[in-house]
Amino acid sequence: MLTQDFVSAICGPPLAANTAIAKDVGIYTHALTPTHTVKSTFKKSSTPANCLAVSDTHIFAAQHQKAHVHVYSRLRGNQEALVPFPERIRSLTLAGQVLVLGTAEGRLFLWEVCTGRQVSTPPCHVQAVSCLAVTPYHILSGSDDSNINVWSLSRLLALDTHTEHEPERTLSNHRGAITSLVVGPSTNSETSICVSASKDKTCIVWNFQTGQILRTLLFPTSPICACLDPSARALFVASEDGSLFLVELFGGAKPVLGSRSTEPASIVVQVNVPLAVSDPEAGQPSCLAISYDGTSILSGHTKGKIFRWSLADNAHPTEMANLNAKVTNLCFVSPLPPIQPTKAINIVKPNHNQKKYVFTAQLDSDLGSTTRFSEMLGSTGFSSQSIETAIPTLSPSDEEEDPEQARQNQQFWAIINNHQTLQKPDYHQSAVTQSPA
Repeated sequence: MLTQDFVSAICGPPLAANTAIAKDVGIYTHALTPTHTVKSTFKKSSTPANCLAVSDTHIFAAQHQKAHVHVYSRLRGNQEALVPFPERIRSLTLAGQVLVLGTAEGRLFLWEVCTGRQVSTPPCHVQAVSCLAVTPYHILSGSDDSNINVWSLSRLLALDTHTEHEPERTLSNHRGAITSLVVGPSTNSETSICVSASKDKTCIVWNFQTGQILRTLLFPTSPICACLDPSARALFVASEDGSLFLVELFGGAKPVLGSRSTEPASIVVQVNVPLAVSDPEAGQPSCLAISYDGTSILSGHTKGKIFRWSLADNAHPTEMANLNAKVTNLCFVSPLPPIQPTKAINIVKPNHNQKKYVFTAQLDSDLGSTTRFSEMLGSTGFSSQSIETAIPTLSPSDEEEDPEQARQNQQFWAIINNHQTLQKPDYHQSAVTQSPA
């Protein structure tokens, strides 16, 4: 049976002297379906918000008010490494096999976990990088300075050491610190949307490849965290008063985006009615996560509880777990991870003075598979498969020739024959003139 797993992380000391929960556990791996269970735990971690990333083989957790990252092996179930960095880490995320880190000084670090290569950018934010989002081609960094920078991933990872690292564009329309940043799955330049939440009580929907503001959403209180459903059709926002809002982007009575939207993009949409509200005893929400099928929404709260929300109107959330510490991160694990030719069994720590580019990973693909190139290389002359493929291309077509095309071909050949007839006397005269006496 297909299961849905997610990872949670906490930050801070225990809230109560509860002996049923281990005090030194900082990261939990849960199974959501068919029934909720805790599958495994990892110790000695205090992870602030937006500082957890999960791959198929590892868990990366930046530590609170520190300049290092704990790396845990999901395959072995233990802590594999402690990786130091020059600056305190405020946010991190994964872009394939590259760990992207935002620092308290406004800088980005990119660490290739399979090679140990590290790339850093200048401090393009004047304050801390509070949240990050990635696509296959871009990195988006949100900061406490209210700005969002859009970076080209390929340019940042270019091997040319003389390349200046600077963002492609800056999205600047907020008036408060960026608290959350989520991006849609599309890579098309016309449908590349992202949503930023800010302490100015707004969420802005952008086309981050053009810098265009598609819609501004105004909430009663400051949004703390946000997430998009897997198809980017709906936006879920949790605010500081415990409310969960659902905004349908392309559907509903008043869609805010798309051809059905009747209002111009400059009109601010007020979102006043929440989908549901959590109990005040649970504390403020600090993180949101949505399952890959879009049916389960989870929220982590400052009082240690994890709630599961129903999409029905005015439905009260159900408590799933109590971790006895501030829940700062929730991350779903893909039930159908993409097939990759390599797997990073062991990470390679960053090396600032690296002179050789060495890739360390386990090969998962079949190296003995026969390719067309290897078959042609090992055969004498052309291979039989190449000859069989080429013969049909040389055979005459069985289709009847178009009469109009035949008429045009006859006219073309007649012109060519006339030119040849006129040029023959000239060629003959030229030959007689150049012949020796």
